Amino acid sequence: MAGPTTAERGARRQEPSGPPPVRRLRLLLRSPRLRTIIILAVALTLLGAGGGWLLYGSQLLRLERVSVSGTRVLTPEQVREAADAPVGEPLISVDTEAMESRLRQKLPRIDTVDVERSWPHGMGLKVTERTAVLLVEKGGKFVEVDDEGVRFATVSDAPKGVPLLELRVSRSSSAAASLRRFGEARLTREAVRVAGALPDRVARLTRVVKVRSYDDVSLELGDGRTVAWGSGEKGALKARTLNALMKAAPEARHFDVSVPTAPASSGS
Repeated sequence: MAGPTTAERGARRQEPSGPPPVRRLRLLLRSPRLRTIIILAVALTLLGAGGGWLLYGSQLLRLERVSVSGTRVLTPEQVREAADAPVGEPLISVDTEAMESRLRQKLPRIDTVDVERSWPHGMGLKVTERTAVLLVEKGGKFVEVDDEGVRFATVSDAPKGVPLLELRVSRSSSAAASLRRFGEARLTREAVRVAGALPDRVARLTRVVKVRSYDDVSLELGDGRTVAWGSGEKGALKARTLNALMKAAPEARHFDVSVPTAPASSGS
């Protein structure tokens, strides 16, 4: 009996060796591991869609209230108004960085602010206000200056215990050169630097910080005594020297610690 022809042998070689595609799919679907993967994939898809709707589309997680903490001079109402929080919008979509920027721009008294979401309906604004360490009198009012030399607010009444800053550069060539070199802002920061280095009891008595040049800063105390401080350099050493000098010469009316290794006192 004759064997298969060449065409028949070629046709047999082209036939698939495994089960048909439909049958293969059915076999795969019967695999417990594959069914588990498919179920998990479907569940994750549904969960993601549901979570997106919950965060962005539903009324359940929308901004309803804004709380404010940390204010001293500012009122919570002022802070909320400046923050301009998008009440009614999805809480997840609130731009906290933009809110912080608006607060610092509209309320220079604010030094730092933390904006935090308080799920499910709140937003918290934790404010830290600047503290005045010096005052600049201007037009019958007072400009508050913080410990970084920033002029952040103008008030009608001078806060108690905050010294006045008198920035009056003399007409001498050296003083004028100092102003040109350092500028008013730098000289103001130098005055702030001096105020921050004062001994506690001297700081409580200081009423005026006078700046004539970068290295000519002096103090007027509430009891009429004066202190020549010099520049803001070596502040800690000058503070210790002034303390010792005041104890050694309690009746003196003028103290000079501009050169802390050679202090002097005078008057009685």
